[in-house]
This record gives sequence, structure tokens and C-alpha cells, in this order.
Amino acid sequence: MPDLVAHVDGGSHGNPGPSGIGVVIESHDGEITRIARWIGHQDNNVAEYVALLEALQHAIAVKAKTLHVYSDSEVMVKQMTGEYACRSSRLHSLNWTCRKLARAVDFSIEHIQREDNCEANQLAHHAVRQREVL
Repeated sequence: MPDLVAHVDGGSHGNPGPSGIGVVIESHDGEITRIARWIGHQDNNVAEYVALLEALQHAIAVKAKTLHVYSDSEVMVKQMTGEYACRSSRLHSLNWTCRKLARAVDFSIEHIQREDNCEANQLAHHAVRQREVL
């Protein structure tokens, strides 16, 4: 079992528009970390990457050996696995940063349906509505 399992989501109200991220990270012993953060005016894909970046930074900070990520962003997951190319310079930079950080742990990422990512989605939308960090 991975050291950490994360559900990540990013969203914007409008595309681009006010944006937030939601991250739910569970450790192997059941400890749960929830992150909701306002990230300003972004598009949906940038928000998805910032959520992944947050999970990776957390994994490195707690010295996790492994991190398995679930995301409902098919574009981000397929870009991270190399199935899709990053054509946007902004996404390319975020993708490069995430790939570099992912080398610090045994990293894997998997696409899931939106309905299986409810808590991370709720955190992201809460951050947008409240314009705050939790």
C-alpha cells in the first residue's frame, strides 16, 4: 500500500475565472490531510495542476516513499503519463515541475470519474466561493 493516497481537484468559476484547489491526502495509518486553497484567476487545467503540485509538495515535506494520486482531470492525468503532449506553455511549465517533483517519490497517477472525487471537488469549490485558504 502506498505511503500516501491523494485525491486532487482544481476548479474555476468561469474558464478562466476565480479558482481554487482541493486536496485530500490519506496516509497508510489513516491520517487525513485536507487542503483547500484559493489560487486567484486561473483556468481549470492550471487549477488541476496546482492541486497536483500541492499533493506532491506535501508528500516530499513528510518524506513519503510513495504517492498514488487520483484525479478527475483526464487531460492532466494523460499529460502526466505522457499519453498527451503539453502544448500550452503554462501547462508545460506546471507539468515539468510536477514531473520533476514526482521523481522524489514512487509516484503513480490514475484518472477517476468526477463522482468518485467528491471531497476534493467540494474543497476546491469551497475555496473559490470563500476566497480563502483552509
